[in-house]
Amino acid sequence: MNANHMTIGFIGLGLIGGSIAKTIRRIHPDSIIYGFDTNTDSLKAAKEDGTLNQYFETLDPTFSSCDIIFLCAPVSNNIEYLKELKDIVSENCLLTDVGSVKEPIQTAIKELDMETNFIGGHPMVGSEKSGYAYANDHLLENAYYFLTPSERTLFQLTTKFSSFIQGLGALAVSLKPEEHDFITAAISHVPHIVAAELVHLVRRADRNNGMLKQLAAGGFKDITRIASSSPVMWEQICENNSSNIRTLLTSMIHDLQEVIDQLDNKNGAYVNEYFKEAGEYRNSVPDHSIGLFDKVHKLYVHIPDQPGTIATVASLLAFNSISLKNIGIIYNREFEEGVLEIVLYDEESCQKGAQVLEERNYIVHIR
Repeated sequence: MNANHMTIGFIGLGLIGGSIAKTIRRIHPDSIIYGFDTNTDSLKAAKEDGTLNQYFETLDPTFSSCDIIFLCAPVSNNIEYLKELKDIVSENCLLTDVGSVKEPIQTAIKELDMETNFIGGHPMVGSEKSGYAYANDHLLENAYYFLTPSERTLFQLTTKFSSFIQGLGALAVSLKPEEHDFITAAISHVPHIVAAELVHLVRRADRNNGMLKQLAAGGFKDITRIASSSPVMWEQICENNSSNIRTLLTSMIHDLQEVIDQLDNKNGAYVNEYFKEAGEYRNSVPDHSIGLFDKVHKLYVHIPDQPGTIATVASLLAFNSISLKNIGIIYNREFEEGVLEIVLYDEESCQKGAQVLEERNYIVHIR
């Protein structure tokens, strides 16, 4: 697998497919990259920025020249595209997908007798944003990239593809499809549902002229950020991984009922231990810069209500060559929340910005 001179096809060019394609273009500039998507605007944008050599609005026979084809459409769509690709791809072409549910496509691959050259894949990256416009060529860096080869996948092919993925900056991890689907249900699928339900909870309770919406900045918006993810994508994920999701949600409902019971009993010791255990486990989770969803690099700065204060803070950061991604005022002061919210581009800028402001006696919290 000569990565520098491969021909690579992409079926779907949204956030994930676009980011992988851009990464390949950056690291292997001489590779030939083809793209197909139902969104022609994405295809045109990828062609204009140099990511694609050529794009197609149908599954063109040209894809038969590909060494690797990445299936980057929603899960059910990928399965349908496989049926068309079966008569197009060469016998030496590696097929892989990037879906966050693996068992359905593995089953389809088996039924189509395409197991030998298929390796399921899932980069553990993402964002509440979707589409090619948000793709970038560093999204894979230091991210876990799950590989789920079938029982009949050629071992040598898996080894080569693992090396290829690691060459893109990701950390390749091999799992069985069923293991993968339970893991992603626990750390991705259920959290997205819970985030959406928290939004619905507040939405249903917001009967006082939108007062709750007005007051829901800060912590609430942070923990529900992923509820803004693509509804189409999450419809398919939930349909295709419903068994694991149901098991975990049922367990959560049982646990929440226990919390309610203990609140009824005014059991303060239980509540204390409940939050203590959650905090300890959360604090033990590695703080990777890339993960299931984009990490947001924020500073919350307590500032006095005086003219020119925001300009002073912004100037201090600019003087120290720290670029701002966004800046705004938070009107509520929750724990770890400040009045001034500053969004930065990376962890290094975040740490440097905090140091600069703390040296000027500002109270700063890093999110």
